[in-house]
Amino acid sequence: MKWHRMGLPTKRYLLKSALILFFFVFIFDRFADELIEHELNKFDQNIINWVQGLIYPQLTTIMKIFTVLGSTTALILFLIISVALMIWQKKRWEALFLVIAISGGALFNQLLKWVFHRQRPTLHRLIEETGYSFPSGHSMVSFIFYGMLGMLFYMFLVSSLPKVIITLISIALILMIGISRIYLGVHYPSDVLAGFAAGGAWLVICLMGLRLVLEYRGTSNKG
Repeated sequence: MKWHRMGLPTKRYLLKSALILFFFVFIFDRFADELIEHELNKFDQNIINWVQGLIYPQLTTIMKIFTVLGSTTALILFLIISVALMIWQKKRWEALFLVIAISGGALFNQLLKWVFHRQRPTLHRLIEETGYSFPSGHSMVSFIFYGMLGMLFYMFLVSSLPKVIITLISIALILMIGISRIYLGVHYPSDVLAGFAAGGAWLVICLMGLRLVLEYRGTSNKG
């Protein structure tokens, strides 16, 4: 779709999205560079000491629940339910881009893990995990899935209050899933933050693609 044929709101949306994309890419690049230079140890250890200093049995149970909400099994289940509801509501393009976002994000995460080959932390693990550590898959894919759902709800809803509530819930859930990975001892804080940054970048790309498709279809229908 040519730039001059786009509506002004879409142009503004794409420009703002490009700036946010640049921000996420910049953050990920900084963490990746610091990892390569072996300069993340102090940063990670200070946060790990603080987060794991909060450990007690009841909180551990809560953190395990949050980490399950970011697991592959839970996300696939929620994805199936979400896609079914969207198709039922005739939001087929939104459903398609949600699938693209999750599947593409998961593959992208595996690629990044393979590129950086970072081993997981070994001290004070409360659960067992396998595979490489950087960036956190739970953090990255949860950011994409719950972030995408939050944005779609924001688009669908009309009233301001439900939009605010959905936005706050999405942000809180994403943050708690990330924190749970540090608390449970299976990721470094830099893994989690890099996961958020990589997930945010992919999410923005998918949302930009969805906006272009919806704009094109709207223009075609008018024509």
